[in-house]
Amino acid sequence: MAGIRFDTSPAAWRHWVLEVEGGVATLALNVQEDGGLVPGYALKLNSYDLAVDIELADALQRLRFSHPEVHALVVTSLRERMFCAGANIFMLAASSHPFKVNFCKFTNETRLALEEMSAESGIRTLAALNGTASGGGYELALACDEILLVDDGAAAVSLPEVPLLGVLPGTGGLTRVVDKRKVRRDRADFFATTAEGVKGKRAAEWRLVDEAVPRSEFAARVRERATALAATSDRPEHGPGVELEPLAPERSADALAYRWVRLAIDRVKRAATLTVRAPDGGEPESPPSFLEAGSRAWAVAVWRELDDALLHLRFDEPEIGVVLLRTEGDPQAVLGVDRALDRHRRHWLVREILLLQKRVLKRLDLTARTFFALIEPGSAFAGSLLELALAADRSYMLAGGEPPATIALSALN
Repeated sequence: MAGIRFDTSPAAWRHWVLEVEGGVATLALNVQEDGGLVPGYALKLNSYDLAVDIELADALQRLRFSHPEVHALVVTSLRERMFCAGANIFMLAASSHPFKVNFCKFTNETRLALEEMSAESGIRTLAALNGTASGGGYELALACDEILLVDDGAAAVSLPEVPLLGVLPGTGGLTRVVDKRKVRRDRADFFATTAEGVKGKRAAEWRLVDEAVPRSEFAARVRERATALAATSDRPEHGPGVELEPLAPERSADALAYRWVRLAIDRVKRAATLTVRAPDGGEPESPPSFLEAGSRAWAVAVWRELDDALLHLRFDEPEIGVVLLRTEGDPQAVLGVDRALDRHRRHWLVREILLLQKRVLKRLDLTARTFFALIEPGSAFAGSLLELALAADRSYMLAGGEPPATIALSALN
């Protein structure tokens, strides 16, 4: 089963450079023009496609799990005078409508994760725009807590989609400009219909950015604001963290088989069966044991696997219309893991595990397929796994049977 691979690692990144110094991480965009997901277009001016955003999503996930000592993140560019030109237009022009819909959905989910990382994980974010940020590039900056724009007479922020392409910004730009940054609506109207955007002090006066800083002072001001943002975090001062190991599912023509999740495709019926297994014993019960188990712990692995399977369905199986959700195993084992997570939910790692569950359930909820949960004898729709049935469009429980089909709640519901 070929297709787009969403599981990556820093060693495979081509477009992002991550550096960690003290409590501040810097994630710099350096898009390789020949590094597109498929041939046929060049990623000029730090424009991005799905491959670039897959790496961004992976970087954010790894910061949360592998670097507890990071309290603030600076998102910037290694390109002189260009932060990001947004989504690559030639890539979009060559893509099918379903791909474009899922591309915009994935990029917006990544930006929502960036905002959640600040609000829930305690990693504050700063966009350091050392050059122009257009379209999706500015939308990426809008997802950060603060935006600093270099004031050099050339750098601007813009949402040029309406005047240049006749479409609305696809990754939450208009909503964030008005509702998040509280830009006055008449100014927002002007901004969204002006292709050249807004520069320097006017951008700051209009609240499109927080500060416009001369180039000679820019690096020092970025360090100053990043340090101040880091001071507001409640994350630990040092590690250890959890290394996210490769998922490495077994692939065949019509199936993906992970450790805890299996996706089976019936192409004739245009249906898929997504089966999630309960843990089989020996799961961590305390923060030290969760740290020792790392990403192999069921509470981490099962949700990473499910997330990867959902993305595969979105992008690589466009003909599949119905997904049957099944679970199997011991529901008491699920409830036992849930109890351990609930007891230690204030620990930074346990918090990240619970937030991972939340993001994957949102991904399922926003996946444009019909989901039917089948609750049968031998199912494990209990606690956190019951949320799969609650997120489904419909749930069906078999009447009768021995033992009977059951569901159960936990403190995580």
